[in-house]
Amino acid sequence: MSDAENLVEVGPASEFEDGDAEIVQVGRAEVGVIRAEGEFYAIRNQCPHDGGPVCKGNVQKELVGEFKGTGKRVDQQYSDTDIISCPWHGWSFELDTGIHIGDDRIRVPTYDVVVDDGIVYVDKGD
Repeated sequence: MSDAENLVEVGPASEFEDGDAEIVQVGRAEVGVIRAEGEFYAIRNQCPHDGGPVCKGNVQKELVGEFKGTGKRVDQQYSDTDIISCPWHGWSFELDTGIHIGDDRIRVPTYDVVVDDGIVYVDKGD
């Protein structure tokens, strides 16, 4: 487990359902702790586009497509990557990395999550 001084308690893991988000203060940043497919992620609750509350958005699998040529349907399917979409304008980010799904130069900071003795914590990384 990480140094206890660097951890911010979020709450019992058993109280999270998939898609649930809990907002906590980590230093000066508002951070959303999100559960998706049984895994916990922590991502800053500020969209780089317009400052929207990205952690209040929908969690879903990333829809990817392959262009097959002019006049042909794009072959679409859902990947294994969990994403979250900002509710203000729909900018979407990978939960694991915080990287924007359409432009990898854009990123929302992420944090490590620790589950110890059934309690979820965010590691401040200090």
